[in-house]
Amino acid sequence: MTEIDAKTDALVPAWLTLPDVAERLGVEVTRARQLVKEGQLIAVRRTGEDGESKVLQVPAAFIGDGRIVKGLPGTITLLRDDGFSDEEMLEWLFTEDDSLPGSPVTALRENRGTEVKRRAQALAV
Repeated sequence: MTEIDAKTDALVPAWLTLPDVAERLGVEVTRARQLVKEGQLIAVRRTGEDGESKVLQVPAAFIGDGRIVKGLPGTITLLRDDGFSDEEMLEWLFTEDDSLPGSPVTALRENRGTEVKRRAQALAV
């Protein structure tokens, strides 16, 4: 789990702390932490509400209807296998792609995962 730069941070419209993720998924915080360790979610350290501490946070767009967005864990695995860092994955997932249209994370949320995975696989070539 890394810290991200301001450019990547600005691409993500909203963030959730791990307790917030756990609440939205209806699981314990330890399970939310495990989902990050298993690579089903990406969490990065961001400045907390106190302006001082660094807190693990997950993009809010990764959670929908009480579960992880369909296709996200597989897409994360593909990108990680392609050698992407957490920051690079976030940048790719949240950058607009005219050929989708929209960002890959928006396409996943709209159940267009096949298109997203196809583009992620093409990155490895």
